[in-house]
Amino acid sequence: MKTVVIGAGAMGSLLGGLLTLSGEEVWLVDIWKENVGAMRSKGLTIEEKGKSLTVPVKAVTDITSIGKADLVVYFVKTYQTERAVLDSLVLQKEDTIFLTLQNGLGNEEVICEKVDQKKVMLGVTGQGATLLEPGHIRHAGWGKTFIGELHHRVTDRAIRVAQMLCHAGIETEASSNIHDRVWDKLFANVGINGLTALTGLKNGQLLDHPETLRLMETLVSEALEVARRKGIGIEGNPIEKVKEAAEATRENRSSMGQDFDYKRRTEIDAINGAVVREAQRLGIPVPYNQMIADLIKVIEKRF
Repeated sequence: MKTVVIGAGAMGSLLGGLLTLSGEEVWLVDIWKENVGAMRSKGLTIEEKGKSLTVPVKAVTDITSIGKADLVVYFVKTYQTERAVLDSLVLQKEDTIFLTLQNGLGNEEVICEKVDQKKVMLGVTGQGATLLEPGHIRHAGWGKTFIGELHHRVTDRAIRVAQMLCHAGIETEASSNIHDRVWDKLFANVGINGLTALTGLKNGQLLDHPETLRLMETLVSEALEVARRKGIGIEGNPIEKVKEAAEATRENRSSMGQDFDYKRRTEIDAINGAVVREAQRLGIPVPYNQMIADLIKVIEKRF
């Protein structure tokens, strides 16, 4: 499948690099000229478990130069989704798939405003990556990836995309309940991202301190109550799953932590902020998620 990854930050570059290594035709698109320039001139360097590998990748800032695509994958920040979708319409043909692997809630709705929802698929990934410098990332987490159709049926195309990702070393399952999996990922983002941003810790280090562990548990507990009231299917113990995710990505700095490091706007509105909005509709108090969202928003104002 000719695949175009929009948003070549840490995670987009990781996906594009691994797919390229597996023999797929992949294009990385980003507005960050230094990053694209580094990848075009030197390739994409991926550090993994103490080893380093450089992958020759196709990277552009001009999306119109690519032609049509079989698969478009969004890895931009949630507040950039609308612009990214509008720009990506030039890639569309009759059977193009538009897949979001972004964090948080709300991306599906934004994409479906511009694209026929029959072409849209949702996904979440437990992979972790850190951007070290333009054209250079560290692969630091190996969690499972889920993709699925909005109508919750497992289709041939979902299986085909999942198989392609598996062939690239990205363990992926075509899910029949992808919205539940989106909430599973949201629990992890809620419990990890804001805390790593505010404390400066890596994901796994949150488990090493009783204070951050207690905050993590409370943040996830609040989000869990909102999900239950919304009728979201809950499997297992989400709090323990979040701890496992933090351990699996122990050496990774969360995306929000990296945003703070580079003094960039975060996705707080689609993560803890989304929990607050859903809770308000249901009349449920979520004071810890409100506090994290408020603190992040205040600090962002200084960037």
